[in-house]
Parts: sequence; C-alpha cells; structure tokens
Amino acid sequence: MQTNIPPRSTIRLTRRGRLVLVVAGAFVAGTAVVVPLLTLDSGPGQAPTAALVVPEGWRASQVYDAIDRALRLPGGSTRKSVAKAGLKLPSEAAGNPEGYLFPATYPLRRGATPESLLRFMVDTADSRFNAAPVAAGAQRDAKNPYQTVTIASIVQAEAATRADMGKVARVVFNRLERGMPLQMDSTINYALNRNTVHTGRIETRIESPYNSYQRMGLPPTPIDNPGEDAMRAALHPTPGDWLYFVTVRPGDTRFTSDYATHMRNVAEFNSLHQGTPGAQSPSHSQGPGSPRSQAR
Repeated sequence: MQTNIPPRSTIRLTRRGRLVLVVAGAFVAGTAVVVPLLTLDSGPGQAPTAALVVPEGWRASQVYDAIDRALRLPGGSTRKSVAKAGLKLPSEAAGNPEGYLFPATYPLRRGATPESLLRFMVDTADSRFNAAPVAAGAQRDAKNPYQTVTIASIVQAEAATRADMGKVARVVFNRLERGMPLQMDSTINYALNRNTVHTGRIETRIESPYNSYQRMGLPPTPIDNPGEDAMRAALHPTPGDWLYFVTVRPGDTRFTSDYATHMRNVAEFNSLHQGTPGAQSPSHSQGPGSPRSQAR
C-alpha cells in the first residue's frame, strides 16, 4: 500500500473523451463465452416496424431522448415515464435506471411505449447482472452487483480500447483499496452532463456527489450503461499495481504506479495539447481522471 500519496491537487488520471458507437453484445456473466449481438426478437406475427439501437456507454438521458425520437413523442416524455414504469431495479438504485438500460438493438413493436421499452431494457440487464457468476465475482472483491455495474460504467467511460478496460478497472480497485480518491474526469462530466477531455481545476471543485476529486469511494450510481467488455473488466481486472494512467495520444495510454513517471507522461500530454481549450500545465493538474494533467 502506498503511504506517501501526492496531494490531491496534483494526482491525475484519465478519460477517453469519446463515445463508443458500437452496439453491445449480451453481457457475459463472468464466463469466457462470447455471446453474439443481442437482438430482442418480436413475438410471432409482430414484426417490428423499426429498431432502437442503444450503444454501450450511453447515459440514461441519451436513452430517454432516443426513445422519444423513436416513438415520435415530445421531448421529456420517456424521462417522465420512469417513475410509473415499474422497473425492477436494485434497492441501491433508488428508482434510477442508470447502468441498467442494457445496450442492445431493440425492435419497436406496434404499440410500444416508453414504459414497455424501459422495462424490457431493465429486465434484460437484471437477468444478466444478477446472475450467479456476477454475484460471485462481485463478492470476491467485496462488492455487490450494483457497485460492480458502477465500476463497469467508469471503465466504459475511461478506457479508450477493450485492451485498456482491464487495466482501468485495476486502477479503480487499487485506488479504492488504498483509500485514494478516484479523481476521474468521467464522473465530473456526468455531473455536468457533458462529454469532453478538457476539464479544468474549477470543474474539479464543483459540489456534486459525482465529484470523485472531492469525495472518496464510488459515485452514488453508475455514470452510463456499460457493455459486456466493461462488465467483464470490472469482474476480472487485469493484475497490476497501477495507480495512474494518461492517454498521451490516441492508441497510447500509459499506466504506472509511479507518480513521477505519471507526471512525465502528463507533461508530454500537455505539450501535445498546448493551446487546447481547458488544457493546463502539470503544475496545475488535479488527481486521476480530471483536469488537464490528469490522465487521458
């Protein structure tokens, strides 16, 4: 365990700053079996008139807007339907389906409603996230399934590639075990309802339960709806002692347990992004996963 942790105002992690526009496959519940793209079939004689694609990594707000558009409803209709949809969510969710709107392609049958689509998504997630292998994997790391989904949502938002997901998950676990704040930009972006790699010091000081610079532990809810690769990474993190990471350039994410090495990587990142709005020098970096010198 690290005992001399750099001040919170100087630690930095990363996020990838882009959405993955790939439809998720069905969740693999801790197994090595790869399940093909999940297509939820209509019943006999009920050919769908259209389909709703929910990419992995979308936030609930994006799913709501997509349902409104697909069903040609006034904006905000699906959001208002959440409370009356009778969703089977874990108690920890307190009625918020974030993380449980399972990424897939959903056929739109005649008569489809926001409530029926939301229930279908949540029921699909529930059947996978509460499966025995998931529960066993979560308990192995002293987490419950809801916390595992939350970690997977961070992995989904932060990792630039599938290969990086297991390493990002390991950073999350390592920092939690050491009592270090996660300091992830992705949680700040969720709090501010935005998607960007440009986070400054001011943003890391916002008052929000999702500000992982100011608050310890996991955010109160997932920050998006993760796909199967992110869930697998949260259940089976890559072995390693990493505490920091930064995506210096596309395809070049550097993980390290050494703060000095991390700051050199951050300096290289900053030199490549001079003049970019929101960028800041390493001396003004925050901790993992937030403003400029963080990680990316």
